[in-house]
Amino acid sequence: MIVRKLKDLIGTDKEVGGKELGWTSRRLLLKGDGMGYSVHDTVIHEGAECTFHYANHLEAVYLIEGKGEITDLGTGETHQLEAGTIYALDKHDRHILRANKGTHMRMVCVFNPPVTGNEVHDETGAYPLVDDTAA
Repeated sequence: MIVRKLKDLIGTDKEVGGKELGWTSRRLLLKGDGMGYSVHDTVIHEGAECTFHYANHLEAVYLIEGKGEITDLGTGETHQLEAGTIYALDKHDRHILRANKGTHMRMVCVFNPPVTGNEVHDETGAYPLVDDTAA
């Protein structure tokens, strides 16, 4: 059984990103945990605009705090996001996330295949596939 608390991950190597990037991700479960997916507690900081394209991963995101929007760069369609909203990037959708002024967006993100925790976004906004079993 794996039991972790978010408060124990903050300020460790399991917390990546930062306000200067517009996002912070706390990695709750990673590839090395052997679950077949990874789970992240991610914050898109107030007023941030982040372009992502997970070409190598599928991602499902459940918004638990805040408000913002997501724009699908393939279709140009924009969806309003608020707590209680889920979206799934089932076609490796290139997208922009925007947190509204005066609020942040806090989300639970699930990646398949799981990330190792060592990935960084490349110039396209994607995580590379990393062959690593680090927890």
